[in-house]
Amino acid sequence: MIDPALWIVFVGTVILLQMPPGPDSMLVMARGIGQGRGVALFTVLGMTLGAGLVQLPLLALGISSLVSASPMAFNLLRWAGAAYLVWLGIKLLLASPASLNVADMKNVRPLAAAREGMIANLVNPWPITFMIAFLPQFVDPNGGSVTLQLLLLGATQKMTGVLVLGSYAIASGSIGEWIMDRPRVRLWQQRIAGCFIVGLGIRMAVGGTSR
Repeated sequence: MIDPALWIVFVGTVILLQMPPGPDSMLVMARGIGQGRGVALFTVLGMTLGAGLVQLPLLALGISSLVSASPMAFNLLRWAGAAYLVWLGIKLLLASPASLNVADMKNVRPLAAAREGMIANLVNPWPITFMIAFLPQFVDPNGGSVTLQLLLLGATQKMTGVLVLGSYAIASGSIGEWIMDRPRVRLWQQRIAGCFIVGLGIRMAVGGTSR
């Protein structure tokens, strides 16, 4: 198994790497401010635990390595992720004042929020690429099953993601409670968040790194 001291170093490093804003955190903040803390937290669960149910087996079985090794497959995934982010951003940009009443904003089902977060993370190729490049650095070939070590490290990364993105969700949800009572501020927040998310999608499409 993994050396406890090495695991602690891994936890600290991966938290620091997850803290800078990226597509996932921007979407979580937009959800927190627009739909509230609960919806943002379910979005986080989709991005981390939900996506992990797909990514971790792929990582352990080596299938994801084949995807990252194929420029065509990687680019297709990157473009799909970019298109999805642009679509989410445009939805925020086109939101009308009439659609931003409190009843509609709160009427977002938790499972729908989790599903959207899961899709956003899965179609972004950078999380799985990061896992492929980073996690093996902490694997001890003489420490038992490499597959089990990768699964443990991957699960740890997803749990730290819950903590980091969950902090974004809680903070943005608190701001959202103040914004909810101010329709004009809420509308401009949606538009600004939409611009940021569209910009991140374009950045991803042209090959910039994202987290």
